[in-house]
Amino acid sequence: MTSSQPALRVTGLAKSFIVHAQGGLSLPVLRGVSLAVSPGECLALVGPSGAGKSTLLRSLYGNYRADSGSIRVRQDDEWTELVGAEPRTVLDVRHRTMGFVSQFLRVIPRVSAVDVVAEPLRRRGTDPFEARQRAEFLLAMLGIPPRLWALPPATFSGGEQQRVNIARSLIVDYPILLLDEPTASLDAANRDGVVELICQRRDAGAAIVGIFHDTDVRDAVATRVHEVLPPSSIPPASLAGVSA
Repeated sequence: MTSSQPALRVTGLAKSFIVHAQGGLSLPVLRGVSLAVSPGECLALVGPSGAGKSTLLRSLYGNYRADSGSIRVRQDDEWTELVGAEPRTVLDVRHRTMGFVSQFLRVIPRVSAVDVVAEPLRRRGTDPFEARQRAEFLLAMLGIPPRLWALPPATFSGGEQQRVNIARSLIVDYPILLLDEPTASLDAANRDGVVELICQRRDAGAAIVGIFHDTDVRDAVATRVHEVLPPSSIPPASLAGVSA
């Protein structure tokens, strides 16, 4: 069920990269991006390759610092502004409010898969036994056999690593979820398990923003779409009133 109060609101967001090899050339990637996502919605980002969809997700999560505009997150019934925020504020939002599923698993070598998945819950003070049970449930749901749970994910196939990555990212019930191609390296059977998990989180009230190049996945999880256009294709008149 959706709420009329957005969980995430973006206004006039702009981001450029400096190309030092080209004498400090400024390359605009995002310009005038505005969107809002409420609990119970899944907003799919669509647009041509190179339009800045992944850059937008990373800007929302704070991996990239936006040049201007606003990214506001609803936390503790108040708005928290992330553009220009102190690093501790961004980290607190990540810890309590916003989860991110990337296409890559980055973990400490030799740590078992079940411990990798359970770690975000333990970090929040959850009982270790309870965290492990939840991790085992998610690994089983995503088709990782019990014989692999005690092994480090670095030894897994790409698809298995991605499923561990998804389980780790979804073990905490974050109010906001950012998904960057969560099913990119999965076969049909395992893709269906991920789709089911995403739909469960959406229906439980998470506000989700994601990139889904698989149209079947997009159709299954998205409640609406938002087109991201390259800055060069945005007519200046359409940016009237947007923060520069």
